[in-house]
Amino acid sequence: MTRQETVLVASDLDRTLIYSSAALGLTMPDPQAPRLLCVEVHEGKPLSYMTETAAALLAELAADPSAVFVPTTTRTRKQYQRIRFPGPPARYAICANGGQLLVDGVPDRDWRRAVAGRLAAECAPLEEVHRHLLAVSDPAWLRKARLAEDLFAYLVVERDLVPGEWLKALTEWSEARGWTVSLQGRKIYAVPRPLTKSAAMHEVARRTGAATTLAAGDSLLDADLLLAADRAWRPGHGELADAGWTAPTVTALGTAGVLAGEEIVRAFRRAVGAAAA
Repeated sequence: MTRQETVLVASDLDRTLIYSSAALGLTMPDPQAPRLLCVEVHEGKPLSYMTETAAALLAELAADPSAVFVPTTTRTRKQYQRIRFPGPPARYAICANGGQLLVDGVPDRDWRRAVAGRLAAECAPLEEVHRHLLAVSDPAWLRKARLAEDLFAYLVVERDLVPGEWLKALTEWSEARGWTVSLQGRKIYAVPRPLTKSAAMHEVARRTGAATTLAAGDSLLDADLLLAADRAWRPGHGELADAGWTAPTVTALGTAGVLAGEEIVRAFRRAVGAAAA
């Protein structure tokens, strides 16, 4: 396979390719709802879904010799490994917002060391940010506080009870220390600015010789990934849609919910086919 024949497809997962029952966004009459495939089970219960059509298209994409499908997520390795996509397993996966690069399911140690070096040089330490999060959070709406892969922190909250002023103040405090804040569903993420999905995507493109990169995502933490790709898509929901965010190489879909995930996989298949032709 030549460099020109390889297309790298890096896609965010939650609320981009896969959807919890609360995020499905099925607004049509029940008899017209799409058939769904469960792709994640947690503690013995179904957790995440795709439409069956999206799952079939993704299996075709993963089996296409001209494409390299790279799941790209803020999830930890453990959380990512619960997902069972159709088709052959992905050779590469990006976890922890770019902090972990998995090769055949195994973390790449050289990549992790490189990431650690950038974080130490460019932003405040995780311990400082975590202490601040615990100090300023209100027990009335805070449900959990977690560290992920010793790279970033997140809170699980009662979203409707979190004051907008509090979130704004946290964002300003974090930005001054080289960190980014992102609200996704019931989770508030604090992530070091140098920790990016785009850097990991470029590394996979280098290793695979991909000449073209495609991407999709819905949140603020996906913006760098979408901008770094040759072509990208965002669904009609999520932080980026709420902000009206787009860019010349990014297609802003009008579709929201699980049907947006299907539309994104369909767009990937078309783009890979056009590149091969």
